[in-house]
Amino acid sequence: MKKAKAKIKYRRILLKLSGEVLGNKSTGECIDPENLAFMAERVKKIHSLGVEVGIVLGGGNIFRGLAGAGKGVNRVTGDSMGMLATIINGLAMMNALESIGVETRVMTAIEIASFAEPFIQRKALRHLEKGRVVIFAGGTGNPYFSTDSAAALRASEIGAEALLKATKVDGIYTADPKKDPTAKKYGSLRYETALEKRLKVMDSAAFALCMENEIPIVVFDFFDGDALERVVRGEEVGTIVSDK
Repeated sequence: MKKAKAKIKYRRILLKLSGEVLGNKSTGECIDPENLAFMAERVKKIHSLGVEVGIVLGGGNIFRGLAGAGKGVNRVTGDSMGMLATIINGLAMMNALESIGVETRVMTAIEIASFAEPFIQRKALRHLEKGRVVIFAGGTGNPYFSTDSAAALRASEIGAEALLKATKVDGIYTADPKKDPTAKKYGSLRYETALEKRLKVMDSAAFALCMENEIPIVVFDFFDGDALERVVRGEEVGTIVSDK
């Protein structure tokens, strides 16, 4: 008897992970092996369901360009350092995924041929079609653009059916729930509302690009063990931002 195919809503996704979730503040490690392994296992789980996975990682666990600009680092230089940090994180994630049997490629917006492939849209699509996880590192390759913008850009270029933003909270709230106990969670939002309210979960350029290309954004708690799988199955998890 054949096993029934898993019901999947999103067959190709772009997963955005913040660099901070890779680190461990209590130990001071920029890349915590346990956090990295946890993430890799979650990605493997949805990959095994037949989901084509692209990943964009932030670099804030190593260096954040905007923060550096306030401490005497030139903004352009700081953003360049931040882009390099995302490549370090991308290589770490590739190693973690391949160590558990998931074929992975790192593609960078900045040419760094000794470590990774340059981003070429058609080649990225080919990797995804062959069942490889593709990690898009180096941001957009330009200063003044966040990794949220890079995620929205790559999601548009690969034709992702959704951009999944993994955070430390379980969705988008009216205010920071850690600071304001009265903050209320949104179940769903329209792109226009997210832009009007200037919600800080993603920058306005990322929201606008997803709106233009009709890519829904799902914001969820990555540390909820089965949340990622439930999202790709189409269950109500976190907050969804779309045109509906």
